[in-house]
This record gives sequence, structure tokens and C-alpha cells, in this order.
Amino acid sequence: MEGTEHVHDHGPAHRHEHGHGGHRHDHGPDGRWSRIRHQAAHLFTPHSHESADKIDRALESSAQGIRALWISLAVLGVTAVAQAVVVVLSGSVALLGDTVHNAADALTALPLGVAFVLGRRAATRRFTYGYGRAEDLAGIVIVLTIAASAGFAAFTAVDRLINPRDISHLPAVATAAVVGFIGNEWVARYRIRVGRQIGSAALVADGLHARTDGFTSLAVLLSASGAAIGWRLADPIVGLAITAAILLVLRDACREVFRRIMDAVDPALVDTAEHALLDVPGVQAVSELRLRWIGHRLRAEVAVVVDGELNVREAHRVAVDAEHALLHAVPRLTAALVHADPAPVPGAPDPHLALEHHAA
Repeated sequence: MEGTEHVHDHGPAHRHEHGHGGHRHDHGPDGRWSRIRHQAAHLFTPHSHESADKIDRALESSAQGIRALWISLAVLGVTAVAQAVVVVLSGSVALLGDTVHNAADALTALPLGVAFVLGRRAATRRFTYGYGRAEDLAGIVIVLTIAASAGFAAFTAVDRLINPRDISHLPAVATAAVVGFIGNEWVARYRIRVGRQIGSAALVADGLHARTDGFTSLAVLLSASGAAIGWRLADPIVGLAITAAILLVLRDACREVFRRIMDAVDPALVDTAEHALLDVPGVQAVSELRLRWIGHRLRAEVAVVVDGELNVREAHRVAVDAEHALLHAVPRLTAALVHADPAPVPGAPDPHLALEHHAA
């Protein structure tokens, strides 16, 4: 991703990757007309392809994630402390479980924060794509934490079902449950919103985890209400219902993280990229298009079909225009590798024939 790489084939085919470098092309009237179109586009969609600009955007997105983690950690910390005070006063096991959940949710910010910090590091010769995949590892840790929370909630509910207990200081317990729900739901909405803004599946999963703890808080409220009317089994029954809800959220979080690990992208992004490429003058078809997430940033690998009579410079210009169109059209795309294939000619040999025996 660092620097600008050009690999020229012998003929019209061309490979071109734009990582953090700028380009300047002036190949006669066509080149001047391309620059005029480029400048006009910037009047309406100002942006920069300079190295510092791309790095700043990457750092800013990571900074947003870290800021979201610190703010949510503070909110959940205050919530857990307030609930812990009520636990000491009331001896409520259900509220104790909710407090533990909130503390665990706050602690999930630590692996994700480490992942965001790692994601800021520059690519190396060993980690040539950088360290963005650390977010996916953090997502796995978060999913495991949600699973552990579901297990703990189920164990507590079953234990309370077998050994019913009375709850004292019911108004304080109910108030603490409401505080826990409000704190968790606020954190959940905040994390999910920021996670979607910067494209972080791990932060979205962390927000879903906070939402599960909010459900646990509601369980405490319902169990306190049941205890107030003398129904001792309200706490374990509601606890089992909330465990089922946590498992549903766990399923969604697993699906989100699994798709990211398997390089899945929204098909709408692929459609957007394909339409943008086909609108580029000189692009006759899109023969290959791949998108993948690395952390919360996208990379693309593209093969476009161009006129086989173009020389290397002309094919290069089409490839640059294609990449430029992608950078404008696809949100959070930071780099693209564009390969220009000559349009097939009847009776002519396949230019990729030498690679055929390497195909799976």
C-alpha cells in the first residue's frame, strides 16, 4: 500500500496500483482533456490522492474508533460502579450478574483498542497489507465474550430456578436495572453507529454485545417486578428468556465477523464499483472485480477489457481513469490494482495462455 507501483507488460495489458502516490499524465490532447475532466470533477467533489491525505483519513477513522471505545468504556464503567453499590446493599444475584456483564463489556474495548492502534502501523515487508486484520481478531474475541456472557446468564438463571432466593431493596434494584439498560443501549447505539461509519465489523459486534447487556438489565427489572408481587420464579424464567435473546444477538455478531474474516463484502458495493468502471471511457468490459476489507478499509483488484490496439501509454491512461473512478465511487476504498486486458480478437491466441496451467 505504500508508494506507487507500476508494472508494465509488453503490449497493451497494464498493471497499475495506486497506494499513496499521486499521478501526473500528459499525453497530448487526450491527456490535457483528461486533466480538464479531472479538475472539473474536483470542483464538485474535492479530494486529494496525495500520500498524507490518505494516511490522515486512515488515522482519522482509527481515531474515531478509539474515541468511541474510550467514551463507551467510561459510560459502562460508571454504570457498573453504580450497580455494584446496589448489589452490596441488596444482595441481588441477578443484579450481580448484570454488573459482571457490564464490566465484561467494558473490558472488550481493550482488544479492540489494541487492534485500532495496530491498524495505524505502516505496512512492512512481512505484513505487506498492514495490520488491519487485527480488527478481525478482536472481533473473534468479542464474539467469544458474548458467548461467555450467554453461558453465564444461562447458568445464573438455572441456579436461581433450582434455588429461588428473595431480593431486598427492590426499588434500588429496579433503578439500577434501568440505569444499566440506558447505559448499555446508549453505548450500543454509539458503537454501532461509529463502527458502520468507519467500516469496522469488530466495533459493530462490540455494540451488539453492549445491547445484550442491556437485555440482561431488563431481565433484572422484570425479575424485581415479579419479586415485588411475590413471584419468586420470575427471576430465573426471565433470565432464561434473556439468554435466548443473547444467543440471537450472538448469531448476528458471529455472522458479521465470519463474513469479514472470509472477505465478504456487500454485493451493492460490487455493483457500484462495476457501474463506475463501465462508465470510464475506454473500458469495454469488466472481466474481474474483487473487493476485500482490511480492517475498516477496502482494497480492490480489477481486470478491465480495453481496445487491443492501444499502446502502453494509452492503456495506462485507461487504467488510471478506472482507478480514479473507483476511488470516487466506492466508500472507504483506499487502493486499487487495475489490470488492462486487450479485447479478444477472433483467431488470435489467448494472451493469458501461458498462465493456464497455473489455474486451479
